[in-house]
Amino acid sequence: MPRLTRMWTHLERQRGGTGTRGGAGEKEIETDRRMIRNQISVLKKRLEKIEKQNEIQRKNRSQVVRAALVGYTNVGKSTIMRLLSKSNVKAEDKLFATVDATVRKVVINTIPFLLSDTVGFIRKLPHHLIESFKSTLAEVREADILLHVVDISHNSFEDQLNVVRDTLRNLNSAEKPTLYIFNKVDLLNEDNEHLKNYAVDKMNEKDDVVFISAAKKMNMTELRKKIFEMVKVRHFQIFPNYVNNSFY
Repeated sequence: MPRLTRMWTHLERQRGGTGTRGGAGEKEIETDRRMIRNQISVLKKRLEKIEKQNEIQRKNRSQVVRAALVGYTNVGKSTIMRLLSKSNVKAEDKLFATVDATVRKVVINTIPFLLSDTVGFIRKLPHHLIESFKSTLAEVREADILLHVVDISHNSFEDQLNVVRDTLRNLNSAEKPTLYIFNKVDLLNEDNEHLKNYAVDKMNEKDDVVFISAAKKMNMTELRKKIFEMVKVRHFQIFPNYVNNSFY
């Protein structure tokens, strides 16, 4: 709406007849502002309806282990989602390729769980975008397990990791069981191979870590094993009498 002021300056000298309020430019601005306000109102109501639908869907999933992929934007979450779920999830090398949460059923060693691919976090997320991300952030809050994906080849990977951690703290989700997935190891070379050891040193003793390349499908078996061990713990809390003799 603030941009409208200069859009109609070419009409500011056109005045109406006696008793009319303002010129043609002012009338056009008021008309446009009213249309924009109406459109904002319509979109807000649609968002509220979508959020209610998503809330019902999340309640229906309460008896299934839920894992959420989290991480800075453009670190490879959607590629990992596609490999684990064997589904055609959109994965692009750009900011906010995933906006809404995508949920897929995954089965590892006969134990099923729901995996959600969430929006990539960024530093100082613009406040006017928060409304659009409510659905995906709710998936993070209600997840049993977090899979924190980090681009180990990025020069500022530590800063990105801390941005995501701060966001998780704001969502009261920082204490959830978390697997740190350091992705894109195929892009490391002799000059920055030390980053792997540096990354491990930055983790706490309780943190679980795995190094992979989703693009090259490197170390995916180890990733599945670690996810399975985390899912298994939560699965037996929900279904204590579940029997499975084919564990890794």
